[in-house]
Amino acid sequence: MDKRRASVLSTLGVERYSARAKRSDACDERGSLAHLGATDETIAAFGWDELATTVAACTRCALSATRTNTVFGVGDQRARWFVVGEAPGADEDAKGEPFVGRGGQLLTSVLRAAGLSREQVFIANVLKCRPPENRNPTPDEVRCCKPYLERQIALVKPSLIFCVGQIAAQSLLGVDTPISKLRGAVHEYGPDKIPTVITYHPAYLLRSPRNKQKTWDDLRFAMGVAGGVGA
Repeated sequence: MDKRRASVLSTLGVERYSARAKRSDACDERGSLAHLGATDETIAAFGWDELATTVAACTRCALSATRTNTVFGVGDQRARWFVVGEAPGADEDAKGEPFVGRGGQLLTSVLRAAGLSREQVFIANVLKCRPPENRNPTPDEVRCCKPYLERQIALVKPSLIFCVGQIAAQSLLGVDTPISKLRGAVHEYGPDKIPTVITYHPAYLLRSPRNKQKTWDDLRFAMGVAGGVGA
């Protein structure tokens, strides 16, 4: 165990464990974090510092073996808009911050069109670690990581969730509906029924720029749901 991880686990009050006991798929059927001393129930009570520390030390799934950095999320912890993406890419993995590559630059422009800066929203991904070769997340990886995102949303208490990309939308809402049928409607997330609007992922728009107009339509729709520009 490296010194950094040992220090993090010590902060959490978790006993050290041997490499022999470590499983490649550390997320059990209940989706617990027993090996880190944190279950879904305890995560649901974490504050920001506890949550960030746990994510930084996470070995819940095999992605921990290939990441450079975990990508926790950035922005205003009391933001009215919460932007949800799919998973970190190479640039995000290197920097430890979501949406910092070309797709991130486009997302920043999209938000600016709504009168919002990156600092005024909270941005996070469904997964906190990069899947190798930017492949799609597996269902098990989503299941292991989802409690982190759920707690982030609960802490921020946003007025609107702006979900970018089909996989992010399906993972967040627990559906398998294609994005073409998810767009243009207000969905509800969680027990508080937070209004959720779906649009295309910026990386997809870079490959299919003809759909940028559709994203602008989605953005205007989201602004209306939120109650106005930057509301």
